[in-house]
Amino acid sequence: MQRERILAIDIGGGTQDILLYEEGKPVENCIQLILPSPTVMVHNQISELTSQKKDIFLSGYLMGGGASSKAIKKHLKEGLKVYATPQSAKTIRDNLDDVRELGVEIVSENPGVSEVKTGDICYHELKTALEAFGVEMPTRFAVAVQDHGESPEGVGNRKFRFQHWENFLKKGGHISDLLYMDPPSYFTRMWSIKEQLENVVFMDTGSAAIRGALCDKKVFEWSKEGVTLVNVGNQHTVGILCKGDKVLGVFEHHTRLLNKEKLQYFINKFINGSLNNEEVFNDQGHGCAITAEYNDLKKFDKVVITGPQRHLTSEKDYYWASPMGNMMLTGAYGLVAALLQKESGENSLTNMI
Repeated sequence: MQRERILAIDIGGGTQDILLYEEGKPVENCIQLILPSPTVMVHNQISELTSQKKDIFLSGYLMGGGASSKAIKKHLKEGLKVYATPQSAKTIRDNLDDVRELGVEIVSENPGVSEVKTGDICYHELKTALEAFGVEMPTRFAVAVQDHGESPEGVGNRKFRFQHWENFLKKGGHISDLLYMDPPSYFTRMWSIKEQLENVVFMDTGSAAIRGALCDKKVFEWSKEGVTLVNVGNQHTVGILCKGDKVLGVFEHHTRLLNKEKLQYFINKFINGSLNNEEVFNDQGHGCAITAEYNDLKKFDKVVITGPQRHLTSEKDYYWASPMGNMMLTGAYGLVAALLQKESGENSLTNMI
């Protein structure tokens, strides 16, 4: 019988963290890569062309913004032209009229300038790299991206993003529901990846990191009674109140707006149930929601931290999760664990190992 092989790709704002999971092999011996994220790669390409005073044409797929969008805006500020296909242009904003107002010219083909390919998936590059070491590219994929979703007219991105979390809690808050075989229609970044890959499932980067933290044996044991999990990512910080396979509360903020004191303040209020949506949203975060069920349970004073910006917390104050001894692969582990759990049909959380 053929062994299961899954390529899990956790695409963040700074790195893409990759695990080639192979059934029957110790996870520590599976191929693991930490590479620059596609948005950083595109940023670097554009920045080089900016320094050369060359106009650019963006082609390819909608992808994550962040560093890439900053480079595009800087290119325009330098008085250089930016052309883009409609699909690539949506990397900057979902509304193409807004993109045009920034100065980007929407076109169908390259007008004869330097071309930059956009897209979150580096399929051919990864395939070439693996094959160089005699490793065949898998045919199953699990991908995590941070997707704000395309918000309706009049609804801001931050508010729309958090409405998705609120709806998740209203539907029961089961962690298994954070894995998408087919993502919601408004998650345009995930659907863009679905155009590039076959046989792919998705999670949000925050959800993948949280599921991955539960692969830490100590965290998994704590979760049976109740635990607070916080992923401090390069761009977003997501915290959940978790008991068993259920999420009883969520808060989400922008990491760049946090420091050690502020993050500790939010975590403390989150644990005691006093953090509300308005406080986070008015601080330019996304929001906070805690279910009524949480009020009937003891405080979740065991706090677990993961994420590349975990230095914003103290290891003396909180437990730093490190599943399989590798914090940077937490999201990739979470992707595989969630997929295996979904396919096993089990209702309770189990370790991937």
